Amino acid sequence: MAFPPPTSLSSSSSSHASFPIHLRLQPLSTPTLLPFPRPLPLHLPVLRLARPHLPPLPFASLGSGSIGGGDGDLPSGGGGSGGGGGDGEGGSADGDGGGDDDASVNRREALFVLAQLGRKLESLPADLAAAVEGGRVPGEIVRRFADMEKSPVFKWLLQFGGFKERLLADDLFLTKIAFECGVGIFTKTAAEYERRRENFVKELDFVIADVVMAIVADFMLVWLPAPTVSLQPPLAGNAGSIAKFFYNCPDNAFQVALAGTSYSLLQRVGAIVRNGAKLFAVGTSASLVGTAVTNALIKARQAVSKDSAGEVEDVPILSTSVAYGVYMAVSSNLRYQVLAGVIEQRMLEPLLHRHKLALSAMCFAVRTGNTFLGSLVDRLCQVGRRTIGQP
Repeated sequence: MAFPPPTSLSSSSSSHASFPIHLRLQPLSTPTLLPFPRPLPLHLPVLRLARPHLPPLPFASLGSGSIGGGDGDLPSGGGGSGGGGGDGEGGSADGDGGGDDDASVNRREALFVLAQLGRKLESLPADLAAAVEGGRVPGEIVRRFADMEKSPVFKWLLQFGGFKERLLADDLFLTKIAFECGVGIFTKTAAEYERRRENFVKELDFVIADVVMAIVADFMLVWLPAPTVSLQPPLAGNAGSIAKFFYNCPDNAFQVALAGTSYSLLQRVGAIVRNGAKLFAVGTSASLVGTAVTNALIKARQAVSKDSAGEVEDVPILSTSVAYGVYMAVSSNLRYQVLAGVIEQRMLEPLLHRHKLALSAMCFAVRTGNTFLGSLVDRLCQVGRRTIGQP
């Protein structure tokens, strides 16, 4: 830019004369390019996000007030195990770490579900509330319990510990009992008719006694090997080592362990042994009662009518009962453990869990096949016993 000399400006100012001011604009210079032959790579650190913390729960209190504060077991949004930065102090603030992580996560999930449902921990049964507080059940179990309470039948059954543990693990448990007992009644009645033929109606009392014994056995064969959600209270401190071992064993040797729970191979073998002992006792007792009732009916018939003295023979009570108990402890135990823990829970349930009708149909099919397989094994055992008993 060119400006006139200051003398001319001052003189012009004094003489009140106007002179034009000429402005010259120079073009901007183009930016200089960086002399890099290729773009440089931009290395960014990998972001690691910590497990998000659940917000404070306004409803699911533990009885003494809010659980969202910093003093309780449930950390609020920013405390606890720490975010991405300070792992040193945050790791110890959340508990013992390691094995307690799953328990604390289960507890937070369960309490969060209760908060969503607008319920408090005190509204749950005592055993389920203790399991939630101890972190032994995840949130899905609490939600399933709340859904089942909407049905009057399930709400009544959930008052009993055994039904509660089995229904929380399998919402089709009652359906499977109905399938098993229904198929058992049909097959046992058909076998009795095949055995008695024209004397079926005449010996209907024997048929009823055998069918009732079969119903009891079928019910226990569904009940004992069924997967469960353990809600049992802790054992006493003076319990023996054997009691402690079987206490930690699952009810089904092949059942899926819940989050935060694991079973060793020895514990799963212990489940087979424990259920085998129970089924032996059930089978022997049911056979003792059934055989005793049958023999009593035979005596009553012979006392009333001498014509029926040679129609039926007394059944040996002890040997028959023990043989049936062994059959249930070995054959039935293994078959129903695999059926409930492997085929149904590990194979059919993940595949058809959104289609309850199809899942029920498949359970009916496999349980019917298992019943016929058991009948075949039972018949082979009877043939073997007769062959051994012959001279």
